[in-house]
Amino acid sequence: MPEGPEIRRAADTIAEVLEGEVIHTVRFGPPRLRHHARRLRGHRITAIETRGKALLTHFEHGYSIYSHNQLYGVWRVVQGHKLPKSNRSMRLLLQTLTHSAILYSASDISVWHTPELAVHPFLSRIGPDIMGSTLTWRDIAARLAEKKFNGKTLATLYLDQTFLAGNGNYLRSEVLHRARLHPLKKPRDLTRREIGNLARKSLSISHRSYDTGGITLAPRLEATLQRQGASRRQRRFYVFGRAGRPCYQCGEQIDRVEIAGRRLYLCANCQEA
Repeated sequence: MPEGPEIRRAADTIAEVLEGEVIHTVRFGPPRLRHHARRLRGHRITAIETRGKALLTHFEHGYSIYSHNQLYGVWRVVQGHKLPKSNRSMRLLLQTLTHSAILYSASDISVWHTPELAVHPFLSRIGPDIMGSTLTWRDIAARLAEKKFNGKTLATLYLDQTFLAGNGNYLRSEVLHRARLHPLKKPRDLTRREIGNLARKSLSISHRSYDTGGITLAPRLEATLQRQGASRRQRRFYVFGRAGRPCYQCGEQIDRVEIAGRRLYLCANCQEA
């Protein structure tokens, strides 16, 4: 499933061609939504917003399209009105005079009066967006100290969208490794210094992934691996998907574990229990 950085990158690509533009064609794939096309056609899009893994398309007249990519959804933006060939099911089409934005395969789409998004069953429960422009490491540290969060294991917390929206499986493994914390530790057991470091890594890893299109490695390490001939896939992550391979920090073998049915990668040497 795409995580916060990927959704934000998709939103920025869509915003480049849709924000401030009048939408001349609106087409919904699900029959239950098709009557909304007339309501949105001919109106200008004012903003493309992300909240965690959800994307919101806001129109000037007080309506918004909510979409969540879930496991298989993907956005495509093309110039002109000729749609690319795809085996995927088209779920939403938005066209200006010059561009087309197409959402494929997503199943969670709805149209809302914009003010009513405050009571949306998903949006009303999630925490701050990990890619939010105003989110600071101190905000994250404060949430780690809250009673409703500080008794959960880090493995659980870093998939909990009510804690930080946009976190997911690869970010969880990468952040905890860079913070040198075992996934079964709890925030209430950490020192103030460990809390601060974890909060900073939560931001830096997420934003690095956004900046690089999915690479969490430090630029110098990534460049070294590239010179050595490593493929992009081989030089993306510190631990995620690298079970059995050496840790870049200490050389010990990376482990894969299952926690609550989800895979997690760690270095037992760097992240002592």
